[in-house]
Amino acid sequence: MASASEKTRIDFHSNVADKLNYACRLIRKARHAQCKVVVYHPDREELQRIDAALWTLEDTGFLPHVMADDPLASVTPIILSQGNLENSPHVELLVNLSASTPDNFEVFARMIEIVSSEVADTNAGRERYRYYHQQAFPLSHNVAK
Repeated sequence: MASASEKTRIDFHSNVADKLNYACRLIRKARHAQCKVVVYHPDREELQRIDAALWTLEDTGFLPHVMADDPLASVTPIILSQGNLENSPHVELLVNLSASTPDNFEVFARMIEIVSSEVADTNAGRERYRYYHQQAFPLSHNVAK
């Protein structure tokens, strides 16, 4: 959890051609580093697409994950959430796949914003970046190639 003296670190990954695939690879990398992850999107159907993609990402690997309302969420290292993040059992890493700033993201030590190369998503990402900058959150920016 980000302490009162430390603000959430926010990393932007922009110009992403395939947001779903990119997110899955990023989640896999975080899990290999033993990081607990919460993936946020307000649309349940989008979360179900992520759920399906995590099941099929690797033939030999498994990324244990559940929806936030699942009884096993507190003991599962990857949570897919569409709701309030304030009471999330994991507060290490938040992956934001939405076009808006998630409520209560500040409880997380780190947040990764994945922004596609689509114009509307890019513009929304710029607005979020400006907001975080104005609020003095530590920011970094990576452009996908």
